[in-house]
Amino acid sequence: MHPERITINPQQCGGRPCIRGLRIRVQDILELLAAGATTAEILEDYPYLEPEDIAASLHYAAQQADHPILYVA
Repeated sequence: MHPERITINPQQCGGRPCIRGLRIRVQDILELLAAGATTAEILEDYPYLEPEDIAASLHYAAQQADHPILYVA
């Protein structure tokens, strides 16, 4: 799902994942959603974002959370 929408540049935002090379991080989108903001509210406050950017942020976060946990005995 739209991996080109999430960019990582070591020279931008400390190398954190951003939206399409803009200075808005995936984390910023996730925090807004977690605080209760709707997609419509986010798009109104950040008119340069697109609905697909929000969906890509959620998809990216889901992928990052799906890592196996290895236990060393």
